[in-house]
Amino acid sequence: MDIGAARAWLDAHVNLESTGLPPGADRRATAPTLDRIRALVDLLGSPQESYPDIHLTGTNGKTSAARMTSALLEAAGLSVGTYTSPHLEEVNERLVWNGQPVDDPTLSQLLSRIAEIEVHLPDRPSYFEILTAAALSWFSDVAVDLAIVEVGVGGTWDATNVVDGRIAVVTNVSVDHVEYLGPTREQIATDKAGIVKPGSTLVLGETDPALVPRFLDRGAADVVTRDDDFGVTANRPAHGGRVADLFTPNGRYDGVYVPLHGAYQADNAVVALTAAECFLGRPVSEEVVADAFRAVRSPGRLEVVGHQPLVLLDGAHNVAGAQALQAALTEEFPESPRTLVIGLLREKEPHEMLEALDAKHAARLLCCRPPSPRALDPASVAAAGADVGVDPARVETFDTVDDAVARARAVTAEDAQIVVTGSLYTVGAARHALVHGN
Repeated sequence: MDIGAARAWLDAHVNLESTGLPPGADRRATAPTLDRIRALVDLLGSPQESYPDIHLTGTNGKTSAARMTSALLEAAGLSVGTYTSPHLEEVNERLVWNGQPVDDPTLSQLLSRIAEIEVHLPDRPSYFEILTAAALSWFSDVAVDLAIVEVGVGGTWDATNVVDGRIAVVTNVSVDHVEYLGPTREQIATDKAGIVKPGSTLVLGETDPALVPRFLDRGAADVVTRDDDFGVTANRPAHGGRVADLFTPNGRYDGVYVPLHGAYQADNAVVALTAAECFLGRPVSEEVVADAFRAVRSPGRLEVVGHQPLVLLDGAHNVAGAQALQAALTEEFPESPRTLVIGLLREKEPHEMLEALDAKHAARLLCCRPPSPRALDPASVAAAGADVGVDPARVETFDTVDDAVARARAVTAEDAQIVVTGSLYTVGAARHALVHGN
């Protein structure tokens, strides 16, 4: 298959990221399984067994932490495969080797290989299972020294849990994906703890005493915990990012520059640095740390894509993420009239999201429909805006992200700001329009 046919074949498979569960459905009422992904990787020759893995979960910060860990280990001289999700603009972004996304010919070959063996599978795999298998297979093909694998949702029943992570990393636990993981942080933590394998090393970023035992009971051989074994002792804004003082089980790293906005990125950085040290079994040199972090980019995560007006994109898609975004805007960016462009998925409660984003103080609230079958009607978001105190005269609705972005650019003064958020689908579409001009 050429890349067009390969993408069409992939898109024909069930994609819960895109379609989600039917409204009111609860995946926990069904029997989740790893049987499909196990059968698939078995037919591919169990590629995930040919290299060690760092397996990473958490409610927020997973992708940034995965990219930082990759950058550190690449700077240390290793060949690193990185699998993240979802993508912003192109599916190739999910499969990365030494900082470079998979090219179209290689992706086509990987998908064609899976298409050929699909007939021998006991059940049709999903979109995410196919991409997971493709990534694990590619990393084996290019003989990586290790793979960094980000969980899609949860942990226990996520397709990525076919890997046997030497290092298990947990960034944090908040409420999200309740239709898959349950409505409480305790249920969510239990599901995420499923990536911790007996004999592994656990890098635990969650500190809530009510949740920590759910991870400790999984039988890790070694456990390093935030605030006890690693953490952030200073964290301040800098031009284009943060400067932080970090400590890990192996030492201190003062004045580390991370070119990403948001205080939480220092938390992601120390998780990544600790994971890298645990994998290497030794400290990472200050020079490697400086070089690696200086090169880190995380598109769609408090990303500045324009000036006059200031334009920021952030894929905050849950209340904790929205609160972190609002805190970062308050701390790092000058106060000015804000045009808030927001597009939510139907699983999200719009009142909670708008309150977390302090929408009632926005100069304008532009509600749009993300490019997803799971999109929440922008009229529902607008109605929630009125409920939380936004003047209806300052609220508009749009059927597309492109239209909302165009309106934002037309009505926002040069000394003001535009913030696009609510979903990675919204941010991806906005980024395509703003960065690529389409």
